This record gives sequence, structure tokens and C-alpha cells, in this order.
Amino acid sequence: MKIAVLGGGNGSFAAAGDFALSGHEVRLWRRDADQVAAHRAAGSRVLVKDHNGRHEVKLALVTTDMAAAVAGTELILCPAPAFAQADIARRLAPHLRDGQVIFLPPATFGSMIFAQAARDAGNHAKASFAETGTLPWLTRKHGPFEVAITISAKRLPVGVFPFDRAPHALEVIGRAFPDAIEACGDALSGALMNAGPIIHPPLIVMNAGPIEHFERWDIHKEGTQAAIRRVTDALDAERIAVREALGYGAPHFPLAHHYAKEGEIWMYGRGSHDRLTDSGDWRERIVLTEHRYMREDLRLGLSLLVSVAGLAGVDTPLAKAFLSIGGALCGEDFARGGRTLQTLGLGDLSKTELQTLLRNGF
Repeated sequence: MKIAVLGGGNGSFAAAGDFALSGHEVRLWRRDADQVAAHRAAGSRVLVKDHNGRHEVKLALVTTDMAAAVAGTELILCPAPAFAQADIARRLAPHLRDGQVIFLPPATFGSMIFAQAARDAGNHAKASFAETGTLPWLTRKHGPFEVAITISAKRLPVGVFPFDRAPHALEVIGRAFPDAIEACGDALSGALMNAGPIIHPPLIVMNAGPIEHFERWDIHKEGTQAAIRRVTDALDAERIAVREALGYGAPHFPLAHHYAKEGEIWMYGRGSHDRLTDSGDWRERIVLTEHRYMREDLRLGLSLLVSVAGLAGVDTPLAKAFLSIGGALCGEDFARGGRTLQTLGLGDLSKTELQTLLRNGF
């Protein structure tokens, strides 16, 4: 299959390397012209390190040319942070064609940003936009063109916009992720599977002291204590209550299953938390005011959850509290702006009108 991967971060390199290892034709697009030139000079290769060893793979194309990257592809995967989506969506919008599937893992309802960008560009191609609950790889780059994959996802709940194109979208995504894709309804259902806004805000806010004290700190090892886990479970209960109020059924993929030794298997499978902490790759320097845990998961992710909860009639005191504290840590008012139904242009829709839009598209 021909796949375009957009972005130059951890997830994009994991995607490009893993897809190439699986025999797909992979094209990597990124904005940084200097990095693209350096990557080409290095042979357009990616070194992948996983549980099976070290593998060097060659990509079909590394480019800054979006049209060249996506032409003729079936799947376009963009694992870039949510705050980068609007710019990438505008660049991609004119080039979409019928049948293409844009997959955002995860997206904080970014599927709507990409779909709206295509509409605003006057592109009426019958493309599909999908998002899931987590990045399909626990991964970190170890060099400019080298990536370590600790774990690959076992279960990926995927929501699709518009929902009436879901069968085609899920079939295409399923060929890239065999046996991992699970339909979870429309794009908002997929957005409300996002684990990042649940796991990361408690970990960074409740560990703010050690994060700023130590040069490097592993929020998933020393930072994941019983008191913090209790708060995480309570925050996750708010997410699940919103899903239920909107009529989305189980499984809701509660984050508690990520840590459990038995019971239902979570997105990364059994034992993933221990493997993550054992790798040492998440003992890192976190600048609280700049890191994507704050800028993406807390500011954007929780503002979306609070906004959708308002439409659903569900109270979310913890999500609102973390927004307030996160804003105070950054010297900003996170309650204003962020990613809400209003900022997405959907704020005037009733619940029924929003559900109709999600099903039928524009």
C-alpha cells in the first residue's frame, strides 16, 4: 500500500519506519527543508530499533512537497501534535482525492480541522478523516533518523468523519494496522477515546515540583504513585460519563486497564506500562510551559472535554481544575480559547445537529 506520513517527530518516524518494515511504499513529508535535505543526503533511510533488533529501511520519498507526498496514496497518516494540525491541514487540503483516508492518531477532534480545511479550500473530494485514542507506538527518536519502538498498539478504537464512509476508512486503515483496528463510531467518539488528556495532566501537574527540580524525571515511573492514579481514574470517569451521555457505548477503554495485570486488554496490551518505564526513554527533561503534555493534552485536550461535556450536560470538575492549574503554571488563562466546539465552528449546533453532521458530513 502507498502511505504518506506527515511530520518529523517521534510518531512520524515510528510510522515511516514501521510501515516500511511491513513492505509498504512510504513517503515522508515534513516542513523543515534543512532536515529533509540532510535525510536525503543520508539515503532517505530510517533506523528502527525494536524487540526484534535493529533494522534499516529506505523510504520511497522524503520531501517538503505535500502534493508529491500524497499523490496516489490510499492512507495519509499524521501523528503530529494537535497544535500543528491547522497548518498541516491547510497545506494538505488542496491535494486530497476521492477515497483517500486521513488518519490522525490521536487527534483531539482534529479530524474536523482537516475536514474543514478541505471544505474551505473548495476541495469536495470524498475523503475520510479518522482518529484514534493513542499513538500506535510507544516510541522515542534516538537520533535525527533513528527511532526506538518500545511497544506497538494491540487495540486502536477508531472513529470516522463522515461516519457514513466508515467501512471504507476502516478497511484502508486496517491494512496498515492488521488486527488492531476497532470501530468505535463517529469522529467525536474517536476523540473521546484520547488517552493523552487523561494520563498526562495529572502526571505533570501533580509532579510539577520534581519536574522542575530534577534535570530529568520519569513521570511514568516515580511520578505514577497511588494518589495520582486515584485522581487519574476520577478524571477518566468524567470522560466516560461524557461518552455515555452522548450515547456512545462500551468499550470505553478506561485508562485503569493500562496499568492492570489482568482483565480487559488496553490499547497497548498487557504489561505495557512496565515495558515503558523499563526502557528508560521516558526519563526526560520536561519544560512545563512548553511541552506537548501541557500544550496539547492539557490545554487543548481538556478544553475539548469540558466543551463537549457542556453540550452533553455532564459536570467535569477535575478537567476544569486541571485547566485552571495548568493555566496558572503557564501564566495564561486556559479557560479561554483552547479547542472547544465554539473554536471549531460547531458551538451553535445542538446535540442532534452535531450528530447529524458527524454522520453525513458537510
